[in-house]
Amino acid sequence: MLSINAVKGFEYGQGFGSMELKGSQQNDLFFNDNGKINVHTNRSGGIQGGISNGQDIYFRVAFKPVATVLMEQPTVDIHGNDTILKARGRHDPCVLPRAVPIVEAMAAMTILDYYLLNKTTRL
Repeated sequence: MLSINAVKGFEYGQGFGSMELKGSQQNDLFFNDNGKINVHTNRSGGIQGGISNGQDIYFRVAFKPVATVLMEQPTVDIHGNDTILKARGRHDPCVLPRAVPIVEAMAAMTILDYYLLNKTTRL
């Protein structure tokens, strides 16, 4: 996900929010759920030690805001002189409409890549 343009952060499970917790608060406790092994919380987002634990995998991707805004901003020129930046032209105010299908496609391609890699090593 970090290879997608404008992505600045990636987390799965509780991600950065878990940094304020103790290990005992973060752990996903396994239990026998009528013959099926399950977890109470899935705080890890389905990934433990870099491997799926069989739970739903979920993650979040953070995008930086669009850098070009259509308002005057103070800046400096190449000589260090104070000036005003006036953006012109068409600039999208939000990458969100395109971000969702791009992230979904990247997740699908990554899963497919590992599926095919696993399938070829068995031959």
